[in-house]
Amino acid sequence: MGVLTRNLDLFVAHFGETLRLFAFSAVISLLAGVFLAMLRVSPVPVFRGVGTLYVTVVRNTPLTLVFVFFVFAYPYLEIIKFEFFTAAVVALSIYTSAFVCEVVRSGINTVPVGQAEASRALGLTFTQMIGSIVLPQAMRSVVPPMVSTFIALLKNTTVAAGFSVREAGAIRDALSEAGESTLVGMLWVAGIFVLLVLPLTFLQRVLEKRWSVAR
Repeated sequence: MGVLTRNLDLFVAHFGETLRLFAFSAVISLLAGVFLAMLRVSPVPVFRGVGTLYVTVVRNTPLTLVFVFFVFAYPYLEIIKFEFFTAAVVALSIYTSAFVCEVVRSGINTVPVGQAEASRALGLTFTQMIGSIVLPQAMRSVVPPMVSTFIALLKNTTVAAGFSVREAGAIRDALSEAGESTLVGMLWVAGIFVLLVLPLTFLQRVLEKRWSVAR
């Protein structure tokens, strides 16, 4: 307990950065993932191809390599200069959005084809059909895998510690410099991550009960 109490400010600051990194990345990856899912189910072959290519490439690329590109290689392009935190958000969002896309797409595939056919018969556009008819129904079935994806995102934020972002993954080095027990410190880090995951798990159960559909 002494390691935590003596370094409480350190834990609060680094986990605060972790939550900030998670919040920005979660919102961006959710929006981007839904957009990519719309591309994947689009009736336009070019859009489907773009969505498929993105997901295939990103899902099969290690997250560390995505970080390496945006932290070290991207600045040489001299397009937009990123700070380390912003680069970490971009890397996490790009990586996670591919997984969100597949989760949403799997939910879209559970919606009966007749729903889409009926909406087209009513004269709705593809965007109106997806936004008003398909997605509201699809989201009911994607709650468990979507929460699992965001739990993975929360844990993936620790990768940013290797790229000069002072979040929870960097606590070990700070404790080591202060002469504290890094083993005890890492046990506290693991325990706090468990506490952070619990609200997401609780939200998952609440939404599952609220949106449960008789089959």
